[in-house]
Amino acid sequence: MKRILVLCAIAGAVFAAGIPQKQSTRFTDITQAAGIKFKHNSGRAGKKYLPETLGSGAAFLDYDKDGWPDILLINSKDWTPRGRRALSALYHNNHNGTFTDVTAGSGLGIEMYGMGVAIGDYDNDGRDDIYITALDGDHLFHNEGNGKFRDVTKSAGIQNANFGTSAAWLDYDRDGKLDLFVANYVQWTPKGDLWCSLDGATKSYCTPESYKGTQSKLYHNLGNGRFEDVSVKAGVGDAASKSLGVTVLDYDGDGWPDLFVANDTQPNKLYRNNHDGTFKEEGLAAGVAFGEDGVARGAMGADSGDYDRSGRPHLLVGNFSNQMLGLYHNEGNGLFVDEAPSSTVGRSSLLALTFGVFFFDYDLDGYLDLFTANGHIEEEIGRVQPKVQYRQPPLLFHNLGKGKFENVSAMVGEEFQRPLVARGAAYADIDHDGDPDLLITTNDGPAYLYRNDLANGNHWLTVRTAGSKSNRDGIGAVVRIESRSGKQWNVVRSGSSYCSQSDLALTFGLGQDTAVSSLEIDWPSGIKQKLANIAADQFITVDESRGIIAKESKR
Repeated sequence: MKRILVLCAIAGAVFAAGIPQKQSTRFTDITQAAGIKFKHNSGRAGKKYLPETLGSGAAFLDYDKDGWPDILLINSKDWTPRGRRALSALYHNNHNGTFTDVTAGSGLGIEMYGMGVAIGDYDNDGRDDIYITALDGDHLFHNEGNGKFRDVTKSAGIQNANFGTSAAWLDYDRDGKLDLFVANYVQWTPKGDLWCSLDGATKSYCTPESYKGTQSKLYHNLGNGRFEDVSVKAGVGDAASKSLGVTVLDYDGDGWPDLFVANDTQPNKLYRNNHDGTFKEEGLAAGVAFGEDGVARGAMGADSGDYDRSGRPHLLVGNFSNQMLGLYHNEGNGLFVDEAPSSTVGRSSLLALTFGVFFFDYDLDGYLDLFTANGHIEEEIGRVQPKVQYRQPPLLFHNLGKGKFENVSAMVGEEFQRPLVARGAAYADIDHDGDPDLLITTNDGPAYLYRNDLANGNHWLTVRTAGSKSNRDGIGAVVRIESRSGKQWNVVRSGSSYCSQSDLALTFGLGQDTAVSSLEIDWPSGIKQKLANIAADQFITVDESRGIIAKESKR
């Protein structure tokens, strides 16, 4: 009896300290059962063209505003016609764990060498629009309603055929209209493709060092359906960059969105918002431009989040094999410290080549965990680097609290451990059970949908924002909650990961807490909103002017 009391006291002390406990979960591959039948076409035909290595992304979006996340998968195409059409695919969520392909008649069936995608309501009409980056020219699709989209790229004044990769919507000048940042990679054309080799005899895919960088784009929303290219004027148009990932964060806590751009073999960029339509590059001074050895790494995807409840956003960056992940802790004084080299995160990710990355609370314990989608670019890499594989399993790191993580990749089901040539990755609660599910794309292969089968009884609250004075999606809104076990916060954001878009709704894991005592939203407009006493295990939509306008309890 005395031993039982001691164990109970220890458990109580651990819970009181706010340290999350290991939870039971399993990620189940439901791709086939859900009706997802998609294969990415890289166009590979033996010429080893650089774009063939980069795959494409995917998005969760609620295009019909029924409250359930739908899926958009981005496709590329053959370099020369071969009698087949490779199209991106839009899947409607049927609310029962299955999806229906509704691409036909949607207006999205345009063949292109697609790469990335970002979701946002740029004209504030209440319907989310789609931006797709493509090697042969990006596309902006306006959501017309009733499942129809219209290509408005030309009339919107957008001209980007610069090897676009990731993209993100943000309201950088806080005028209530969404602007657009597009990460561009390198200067490449089929005619200008270079010959590279792993063994000196046969052609292999070139690394980006072989090509010149190119300027990323910032498009300012003029409010009349048109955009203006302000990349150079705003200070984000570095022509030497080779950009693959972007995440929006307010790293200095001044209420204005900043930009982190992940560059491949070039220094990463951290653009601080000057509040006047311009940005100042602070990557080197902040400690995020290079690895700890002072060398620019092969950075792909990126995300930001407060994994230690410090109140500050930190950075997660996917890097090339033999470089490990970047886990940059925001010290709060303008500096970041990479904690990966001294942690399980670094050791476990050393051999992985990581594209898609993000923070998310997969077990709903209130602490952000880490996910990475991995896969090499060269099929024959194992011949020259035996420890590095072409197909690589994803990695999942469980947040143990106090800045510590555990690699639980082998503990969440055999299907999760399948080696993939993964590229894009996103998350959303597709079945309305509270926990986040996973979507992974692969290069020249199928997409995979994993259902999160969480069985720990943890509670949660999902918040969707609806701006009135701010942009309609509430992108940039900071949501803070407090429950019995402590405080959390997150920000509504577009982009992040690699060429992909997760659901705009924010899910807060509550552990054993059954209610949220307070919820506060700092809107991009400057409006501060406070709500109180909200029951757990429900979806709520909060309007900037009217408060909670919709509720839905767990299915």
